[in-house]
Amino acid sequence: MFEKIVGDINAFVWGPVMLVLILGTGVWLTIGLRFLPTRKLIFGFRQLFNKESGGGDITPFAALMTSLSATIGTGNIAGVATAIGIGGPGALFWMWCTALVGMATKYAEAVLAVNYRETDELGRKVGGPMYYIKNGLGRRWMWLAGLFAVFGMLAGFGIGNTVQASEVARVLKSSFAIPELVSAIVMALFVGLVLLGGIRSIAALASSLVPFMAITYLLGCSVVLIANIGEIPAAVQQIFVSAFSPTAAQGGFAGAAVLVAIRMGVARGVFSNEAGLGSAPIAHAAAKTDSPVRQGSIAMLGTFIDTLVICTLTGLTLLVTDAWTGQAQGASMTASAFATVAPNLGDKYVAVVLVLFAFTTIVGWSYYGERCAEFLFGTRVIVPYRLLWVAGVFIGATKGLGVAWLVADTLNAMMAVPNLIALVLLSPVVFRLTREWFASQQ
Repeated sequence: MFEKIVGDINAFVWGPVMLVLILGTGVWLTIGLRFLPTRKLIFGFRQLFNKESGGGDITPFAALMTSLSATIGTGNIAGVATAIGIGGPGALFWMWCTALVGMATKYAEAVLAVNYRETDELGRKVGGPMYYIKNGLGRRWMWLAGLFAVFGMLAGFGIGNTVQASEVARVLKSSFAIPELVSAIVMALFVGLVLLGGIRSIAALASSLVPFMAITYLLGCSVVLIANIGEIPAAVQQIFVSAFSPTAAQGGFAGAAVLVAIRMGVARGVFSNEAGLGSAPIAHAAAKTDSPVRQGSIAMLGTFIDTLVICTLTGLTLLVTDAWTGQAQGASMTASAFATVAPNLGDKYVAVVLVLFAFTTIVGWSYYGERCAEFLFGTRVIVPYRLLWVAGVFIGATKGLGVAWLVADTLNAMMAVPNLIALVLLSPVVFRLTREWFASQQ
């Protein structure tokens, strides 16, 4: 009964209105920025290696790695598999569309976050949607800032905590026979140790672990794709055809209408890259930079790397191996794809990668939720929130969370709405700052 209610709510919040809001905001920003994310992609990568300047707590590179630590998670493995398993291959096309316009969204979020950030009682730079709503739109919009902070604080326990912990515990039990209780205790302990050091500790972990785990996973996908290189053209064709026509039932796949492909592609795309949610700019606001535009150019790389690179390779791996037509779902579907190349190692490889992805997501999202809580209740809430976060990890790993994905999707939508409204209203500021900064560089 509860699962049906949550499913109905989720179907409503991710209905046509939300699709228009997310894609429409991204299109508006893309056009207003004159397709800057595409034109300045190489420029963004160059900024990663520039010497930082200005106030802040972590380097611009560390800010990107922190945001990627939160975005590269189970959505890249289980989320992509779920999207294709329900919506068909065409869902991957709509994930691409979400990412292409999402790069402009992510750029705008970071520009506003740095431009309107504040210094808190502990001397740290803090920012994000709640601050650019408060300082950019004025006091009469404080209710909207408060709504974002409430939804962000709650969404963290879904998308960034219990969902990740539950998936880790499940996959460790199935692949290595590790009891959920053991996984829960170990994860909670390590998360707690990292949180003691705050943003600098989180950023240090992300800067070393994120590049390693991303490259490791991409190499694994490449091995599967090379082994099935002759199937790649047909898989790409299947993606485009299924994006605009219903997908017929085949194997364990029940078939899907175009609208289902769109909804699953957009929902899982946003779940994966978080463009429009307003989460990533919270990390970028802590960067040592004196230029909102430079940090925005770095921020948009997160969406490119997460969806257009990692999610794409996951999707192609599922299609060329026909794993998407089997009975397996979620992360197990991805594991079955790798097992076609390495029968005795495929599931264990995916399990290890998923654990790394999920752990960094839990740590990254703890910072997002903590900043939202601080905005609402002040710095005194930091320690209690961290304790609750560690407890959430333990609960997520030990309890069955069958509807956790649906609840996380719903909270994502509720979190995105205040942020998207602010992005549209403050878009003239983004356009002006961008024009002025690039003009000053000539």
